Amino acid sequence: MTTVEIQYRYAAAPTEQVATALARARDVYGIRQLSFDRQARTLRIEFDATRLNPAAVTKLVRETGLEIEEDLPQIPAPAPPAAAPTA
Repeated sequence: MTTVEIQYRYAAAPTEQVATALARARDVYGIRQLSFDRQARTLRIEFDATRLNPAAVTKLVRETGLEIEEDLPQIPAPAPPAAAPTA
């Protein structure tokens, strides 16, 4: 199993109907965990990449009715290497 996380920023707080649909999405084989950060308006989903791909997870989330504003990068871009001292 290869665990991958994907994160989305959503536009508006989920309604009760959307929350119920997201709860059912946890039953999809390969979805491991869903967690909300209500203050940052983000949804983080941990999934098994041997069973699902990011496009399938995004489609699943959109089908719940949650309005996704953007996909957020999970790993920050690496910092440029420090300049080597010159002699």
